[in-house]
Amino acid sequence: MRILLIEDDLQICEVTRKYFTSKGAEITVINSGSEALDMAENGIRDYSIVLLDIMLPEADGFTICRSIRRNSDVPVIFLTARGHEEDILHGYELGCDDYIVKPFLLSALYAKCSAMVKRSGGSSGTVISCGAIKLDTRKLTCCVDNEETELTPKEFSILSYLMEHQGWIVDRDTLLDNVWGDDFFGIDRVVDNNIKRLRKKLGDAGKQIHTVTGRGYKLTDT
Repeated sequence: MRILLIEDDLQICEVTRKYFTSKGAEITVINSGSEALDMAENGIRDYSIVLLDIMLPEADGFTICRSIRRNSDVPVIFLTARGHEEDILHGYELGCDDYIVKPFLLSALYAKCSAMVKRSGGSSGTVISCGAIKLDTRKLTCCVDNEETELTPKEFSILSYLMEHQGWIVDRDTLLDNVWGDDFFGIDRVVDNNIKRLRKKLGDAGKQIHTVTGRGYKLTDT
């Protein structure tokens, strides 16, 4: 789970960062409203969820949320001291997924984030990155060094599974089950042939798909 925390209270940032990191989450902290707005206007990518304060310097949270919703469907939770009914309703009107009034329990916040990410499919806007490769699982596009590469549906599915299990050794039977389905009765050589074509289409980035002799394939960022 990758968290983007947009908050100018340094104490809240630090305790939240420590707690979420202790749970195994990755968390990026932004203190500036203008920096967050720039990121939102370019599309929030590579994050599972956004935790957003309202009272920020240079750009308020409502403005940032509005921009996020124009460019991304990443879940957004407001974390704010503003607990008036009109503020809460306005937050939901802008498209937030939850509205939490400070002070809050870190354990409850983490549980909410985990549940929300699980319901949303766990991804960052839908973009998965590894080294030079980026996949958008909603738009079904693949980019290598920001240049789009055309893949067949099977090639895309293979790469998507490897991307979701970066660093893992994935055997051929697992790829057959998850890409071709349980009712496939061919031979596992079909996996090798598709991997070969996939590597070729990815160019230099194809070297990121490593053959682990006798075991399967592993995707790394180099």
